Amino acid sequence: MCLGAIASLGVPLEYLTEKLNALGIEKEYKLRMELVHRNTQQATKVYVDLSHHHHHHQDHHHGRHLPEIEEMILKAKLPHRAEDWSLAVFRQLAIAEGAVHGIAPEKVHFHEVGAVDAIVDIVGTCLGLDWLGIDNNENGLPLLYCSPLPTGGGTVKAAHGQMTVPVPAVLKLWEMRNCPVYSNVIEKELVTPTGAAIATTLAQDFGSPPAMIIKKIGLGAGSINLSLPNILRLWFGEVTSIQNISNNISHSQTNHSHIKTNHNHTETKHSHSQETETSDKLSPAIDITGSEITGLEITGLETTNLETVSVLETQIDDLSPQAIGYVFDELLAAGALDVFTQSVVMKKSRPGILVTVICHAEKLSCCEEILFKETTTLGIRRSHQQRNILQREICLVETKYGAVHVKIAWKEKNVISNIQPEYEDCADLARKYNISWREIHRLAVVSWYETQNSIKL
Repeated sequence: MCLGAIASLGVPLEYLTEKLNALGIEKEYKLRMELVHRNTQQATKVYVDLSHHHHHHQDHHHGRHLPEIEEMILKAKLPHRAEDWSLAVFRQLAIAEGAVHGIAPEKVHFHEVGAVDAIVDIVGTCLGLDWLGIDNNENGLPLLYCSPLPTGGGTVKAAHGQMTVPVPAVLKLWEMRNCPVYSNVIEKELVTPTGAAIATTLAQDFGSPPAMIIKKIGLGAGSINLSLPNILRLWFGEVTSIQNISNNISHSQTNHSHIKTNHNHTETKHSHSQETETSDKLSPAIDITGSEITGLEITGLETTNLETVSVLETQIDDLSPQAIGYVFDELLAAGALDVFTQSVVMKKSRPGILVTVICHAEKLSCCEEILFKETTTLGIRRSHQQRNILQREICLVETKYGAVHVKIAWKEKNVISNIQPEYEDCADLARKYNISWREIHRLAVVSWYETQNSIKL
C-alpha cells in the first residue's frame, strides 16, 4: 500500500525497479501496478509478483538475518537517504522482533519480513520518499507524519503459527514509539510488521497533520475489500506556519512553489512573496493517513476525541406502534447509546419507520438480537462510523428545592461547551413542588455557575 501511494504520487515504477534490482533479487520478483477500486474509490495497486524459482527457494530458506539484509542494502549503492532510511527501518524491526523472541536483533530470522516482497516494500518506499524530495528533520529522517493506527482484530497465519492480531512485533513497535491506536471494529490484520516498521521508524510524529499546503494526494490500494475503503493515503505538501497559509489565501502571489521532476529526483524550488517579506522555508512533507482515519487526533495541546461507533438500521411497516416504545427501552437498557426513528415510505407506498440504533461495537450483537426478537424485521444493516465527542463529567449541585445532577461538556481545557441539568432530576422536583420544569432547570444552571465562581475565589 505504501508503494501504491508513492506510485500514485508520480514516482516512476521504472525508477523503483532499476534501483531495487541493485539489491541482487531481480530474478526473484517482478513489479507491476494497476488502477483498482476499493468501495468505489480508485487507487493504485502495486503487485510484487514472486517468481516460481523464488517460491521453490523459499521452501528451503527460512528467512534472512539482519546482517544479510544490511549487506544487500549497502552493496546496492542506493541514494544516500534511501539507504539510511531503509537500514533504519530494518534495524527498528529487528529490535522489536528480538524483544518479542528474547534474542539479540542480529540473530532475528525475519521470515515474512525478510521475504522479497517485504524488502521491496521497505526499500521501495524509502526510494520513493527520497525521489519526492521530502525534506529531512534534525535527525536525518523525512518530514513524515502519520495518523493513529487501526488495531484490527482476529487472527493471522504466520511463520510461528496462528497469531492474534495485532501480532506481537506490531505491538512492540507501537510500544517503542508510544503510538496512538484505535479500533474501527474490522476483524482483519490492518497493520503488518512491515507497515508498522515503516511508520514507527520514519514518522516524525503521530496524530493530526501539521499546517501544510496540499500539493497532491497519493492513494495506495490494499489487497482485500473491507467495510471501509482499504486505501492508504499520502498527503504530499509543504509545511509552513498558519500565518503563511493565511497569506497564501489572501495573496495570490504569496509562497508559490515550482516542482521540477526528472527520472532520478525531484527538485523543489521556492519563491518568496512579492507582497510580504518572509524567510520561512516551505518544507515538503508527507502525512500518512489510512482511510480508516483516526481514533485520536492531537493538535498541539488540544485533544479531539474520536470514537468508532456501530450503527444498526432497519425499516419496519408491519409492527404495532405500541411495540416501538418497548423496543426503545430494551435497547437503551442493553447499552445502546441512542435509538431513534424516522417516518419513511416503503415499497407499495406503505408508510413505515426507519429504526436506527447507535452503540459501541461490543454491544452490537446484543442490540441486533433485541431488534430481531422484538420487531418484525427480516434484516438489519450494519455500519461503522466515527463521532467526535466532547469531554464530559457529571456533578451534583444544590438548589433551594433539592439536588440536581448537571452534565458538563468541554472540548478544550477550561472552555466549557455545554451545561445541561439532568432531565429526570428536574422533572422530579418540578412535580414534587408543583413548579415549572424550566424553573428547576434554570436554578440548577445558576447554582453550577455560583459554585464555579466560589471555587475560583
